[in-house]
Amino acid sequence: MTAHTRIKWSFSGLKDFVNCPRQYHEVKILNNFAKKSTQHMVYGTDVHQALENYVKQGITLPKNYQHFKAMVDPLVDMAGDKYAEHKMALTEDKIPCSFDSTDYWVRGIVDLLVIDGDTAYIVDYKTGSNKYPDPKQLKLMALMTFSHFPEVEYIKAGLLFVVHYSFLSEEYKRDDVGKLWGAFTPDLMRMKQAIDTGHWAVKQGPLCGWCPVDTCDFYRPRR
Repeated sequence: MTAHTRIKWSFSGLKDFVNCPRQYHEVKILNNFAKKSTQHMVYGTDVHQALENYVKQGITLPKNYQHFKAMVDPLVDMAGDKYAEHKMALTEDKIPCSFDSTDYWVRGIVDLLVIDGDTAYIVDYKTGSNKYPDPKQLKLMALMTFSHFPEVEYIKAGLLFVVHYSFLSEEYKRDDVGKLWGAFTPDLMRMKQAIDTGHWAVKQGPLCGWCPVDTCDFYRPRR
């Protein structure tokens, strides 16, 4: 890698890097392989689209998703300006920029953002298991919200596990920004080191069965 190569990341991309730097390099940077969509991924995309249509445009939920209505109706009824599937991005100086800007450093999409005065509400829909929740995604969305909406001083955020009828909540204030960025610093430093050295370590683990990189020594396709 050349010295001027810059990190461009998202929550999911950084998580992929942490899971296995080699896979991240082959899939995200070199585009040698593509992840195959699983049944769970397709279901998650479909649910997200249905919930976005319902909250943003009032489109009736499909019959098989009607049971989610009781959970999302309180969100629809909230006071404030609502932004569904809202795209945000920051430059390396942590300055707001457009999602498609060539200068973006980090970007992400929040499922639902509500701005009500100096308080913001962030909700991320989850269709998977609630056994091992990861609130770091909320932290990143909060950081971008603080940057894009300077009037916001407080954020109430949560992971809404729609299949399991559960909600994991967190609260942040603008004074927490430095500490929140600290949650990502170690992984970003490791990613920068991989870029600078060109060494993308292989990390063997339980996710190897879903990895498309068939040139890896640990490749083991699911049967």
